[in-house]
Amino acid sequence: MKHLVAKIHPADNVLVALTDLPIGTPVTWDGATVTTTEKIPAKHKLAMQPLAPGDEVTMYGVLVGKMAAPVGQGGLLTTANIKHATDSYQEGQHPHSWAQPNVTRFEGRTFMGYHRPDGRVGTANYWLVIPLVFCENRNIQVLEEALVNDLGYARRKSYQPQTQALLELMQAGKSVEEILATDLRSAEISHQKTKPFPNVDGIRFLSHEGGCGGIRQDAQSLCGLLAGYITHPNVAGATVLSLGCQNAQASMLQDEIAKRDPHFSKPLFILDQQAIGTEEALVSTALRQTFAGLMQANQQQRQPAPLSKLTIGLECGGSDGFSGISANPAVGHVSDLLVALGGSVILAEFPELCGVEQEIVNRSVDHETAQRFTSLMKAYGDSAVAVGSGFDMNPSPGNIRDGLITDAMKSAGAARKGGSSPVVAVLDYPELVTKPGLNLLCTPGNDVESTTAEVGSGANVVLFTTGLGTPTGNPIAPVVKISSNTKLALRMPDIIDLNTGTVIDGEETIEQAGERILDYVIQVASGLEVSAVRHGQTDFIPWKRGVSL
Repeated sequence: MKHLVAKIHPADNVLVALTDLPIGTPVTWDGATVTTTEKIPAKHKLAMQPLAPGDEVTMYGVLVGKMAAPVGQGGLLTTANIKHATDSYQEGQHPHSWAQPNVTRFEGRTFMGYHRPDGRVGTANYWLVIPLVFCENRNIQVLEEALVNDLGYARRKSYQPQTQALLELMQAGKSVEEILATDLRSAEISHQKTKPFPNVDGIRFLSHEGGCGGIRQDAQSLCGLLAGYITHPNVAGATVLSLGCQNAQASMLQDEIAKRDPHFSKPLFILDQQAIGTEEALVSTALRQTFAGLMQANQQQRQPAPLSKLTIGLECGGSDGFSGISANPAVGHVSDLLVALGGSVILAEFPELCGVEQEIVNRSVDHETAQRFTSLMKAYGDSAVAVGSGFDMNPSPGNIRDGLITDAMKSAGAARKGGSSPVVAVLDYPELVTKPGLNLLCTPGNDVESTTAEVGSGANVVLFTTGLGTPTGNPIAPVVKISSNTKLALRMPDIIDLNTGTVIDGEETIEQAGERILDYVIQVASGLEVSAVRHGQTDFIPWKRGVSL
């Protein structure tokens, strides 16, 4: 049944509009009726009772702000009348009790993955070409131009015919107005050459702007992240280009690889340009070695694996006022299902846990885990304040426009991706996930930096919720895009894989949506291509440990 409003938690004193509400609209929840005193756009919040300056605003059962100006019953909450506020947090009770979900439907299920010598299982099979320093980015580009097209890994869609069509129109004397009115979609073509390595999903080129300059800790973190990608179960092997004199030395990378996999046995080729000499010698050597590595990688084949071998990254971006009541809790149910099945999940984006710290502390399996979380969280928050910012500045203009008007409000909804299971470990970037269960990873809220980090820590699938729409992907892990509302799914069907607007529309429960998502994840883990992969969306941004919200 479709409702006009939703009350997320019994303790809340605001309602969420599920559709546009004109002035004078009576809305009822649990027998109480509130009449809107102004237009309430869908996704925004209306006061259930009169609120005076200083009054607390509660959503998801937690403090999400305090009133800066009065609002009457049925009035709209905006950035002009509410300001960010959160409760303090302290040590909780351990261990956390948890009612596991029923997983009967998924017991015994498997996915078809790539089994690696370290016991992990990949959902894809990629070869990496990586620069240790930004000075090698051009050589990486030269290798990409030499390898990708002839080996059948070029992007499938070309818009060059549209450019050609425009040139022909201009040459035929068409006016600017006529050219602007032309429908060029008929000029699009799709092309894909036959792959000589059918068991290799692609070659990924991880260009970046790091490796030298900055501080030495930046180089160490970068090498840790790159080691996470090289040892990742979705990767068959790697070619690494080093200039030779940079901070991020090859020996540093090899040490980080050994930390993550002491018995590392994948093909790994590291080339030093200053030692080799000419560009031609470097590129030719890299081409031969990469081609030989692809021949080895192609020998890998998918084999059945239990769902406990899945490590799912939990991400959100372009969030809206529905994200926290549809897509995020549905993903949270997936998280709980996978944990109950013995798998691992990663909840990151520390600026988007602001306001729910006490819940995280209470869910930690022991004092040490809780203490590490609070220590990292406080250090991150203090560093933001030190440069004149703060977690309260996290919501983007798009977030605010679509109903997320304080960081605590945004965070309380974002945290629901983590479900309700105990927190088994807290990791600092770019540490590796080693425990089954819910892992917290310290990252920024920035979509690409956080997704990049989650995959570097071991996520072999990422579930990415969005209310506004974003094409974000990752070079080696499939990023499943989940819309919080049906309008987005219909407007941007080329980038959205799944729609949970069905929850808002009253067509599906959170639990039903979560089970549907997990069914889809099993298909993706077995090789089903998601939209981000289909579009060649391979975003990769390492986090330099400065302030990034």
